[in-house]
Amino acid sequence: MTIYDTYGTQNHTAEELAGLLAPLLGVVFVERDSYFRGGYLKAEEGQAEIEIQPNAIPGDGEEDDLYATEHAAFQTLVLVTGPEPDRTLNTALASVEGLEVLVREES
Repeated sequence: MTIYDTYGTQNHTAEELAGLLAPLLGVVFVERDSYFRGGYLKAEEGQAEIEIQPNAIPGDGEEDDLYATEHAAFQTLVLVTGPEPDRTLNTALASVEGLEVLVREES
């Protein structure tokens, strides 16, 4: 089984959120760059991968596209992928003011 959780915030940039989450989770976020996704931050916590993704990503024109159009109201997303639900991680993420659970999926 693999879990895919998506959190979103309207209040924090990716860098601000990384600053809040890094000490809370005891992880280090590393900057990554993707042609498709633009810049994002990634860390590993146990067996889970945590990515902080700005919702606005570079588009083909002068305007940005949205990474997740279904969550257009949220400026920053936190994407968690892991082998199973992690209550400790979920509780820590839920403790951040303004960070909301948007999607929980299992496959």
